[in-house]
Amino acid sequence: MSDIIEARGLVKKYGDVVALDGLDLSVPEGTVYGLLGPNGAGKTTTVRILTTLLKPDSGMAKVDGIDVVRKPNAVRRIIGLTGQYAAVDEYLTGRENLRMFGDLYHLPSAYVKERSQELLERFDLVDAADRSLRTYSGGMRRRLDLAASLIAKPRVLFLDEPTTGLDPRSRLGLWEVITDLVADGTTVLLTTQYLEEADQLAEQIVVIDHGRVIAQGTSDVLKDQVGGDRLEVVVSDPAQVQAAAQALHPVSTGDITIDAEDSRVVAPVVGGSLTLVEAVRALDAAHVAIADVALRRPTLDDVFLTLTGHAAEEEQA
Repeated sequence: MSDIIEARGLVKKYGDVVALDGLDLSVPEGTVYGLLGPNGAGKTTTVRILTTLLKPDSGMAKVDGIDVVRKPNAVRRIIGLTGQYAAVDEYLTGRENLRMFGDLYHLPSAYVKERSQELLERFDLVDAADRSLRTYSGGMRRRLDLAASLIAKPRVLFLDEPTTGLDPRSRLGLWEVITDLVADGTTVLLTTQYLEEADQLAEQIVVIDHGRVIAQGTSDVLKDQVGGDRLEVVVSDPAQVQAAAQALHPVSTGDITIDAEDSRVVAPVVGGSLTLVEAVRALDAAHVAIADVALRRPTLDDVFLTLTGHAAEEEQA
């Protein structure tokens, strides 16, 4: 599978602030590629460079083999972009917005009319097509914004935190649309702060922090970097959290975490269900009463905390 997006050594500075510090990317064709990181990590700067809205200070970037700096117009003809905020006109109707975007692409009017109807149906906006956007909900605006970015059937779609501010139902709906697009052959580069979004959608994930790639791979590969499963124990008596941690030491493969406020003890383990049985026996032998016990795989939250030392949602200076 060939790479449709390629970036090497991207550097971008704003005065003394380094937004990108030698970023490398290779995005295979026909996939959802997740760019994961906190606010200020460089996600939006990367998207702006790849979509020709911003020039890098140094480095190289190509989309479908076309240099984004040398031939920006050629790149724009094959890409679509949905930013963090809907770029639609609230004084126009949904149908008029799609027609406007078609005109901006210099597309034939007959094609735009047919394509607009197709997109309105696909995004469940037919009933609201001829209403002003001032009557649209946030989720409807985001769906229309995504529809507008697809008016020219782009080979590559850039989604910069597309579900920010959406309610859970609207977010799930947008996830379904993205999955369908990739099934039809579109390549999607998705930036997000939502760890479950990257876990759900992206076949490959790059984690960036302070403008650098700090890890990459599939969701499972990244989780394996944390090291095994997590045994979570909630004790009935908050006074027994230390005793529970002590009892779990023989079965733990690393540092045990104690959350006194939630009466919770978390221990990294290997061995699956056999280790769970062993842990319960150890707690019983130590006379520790258990309110709840569970064995779980590490999440991308765990991965991010391990790699960066801070949560993905934290604001960066």
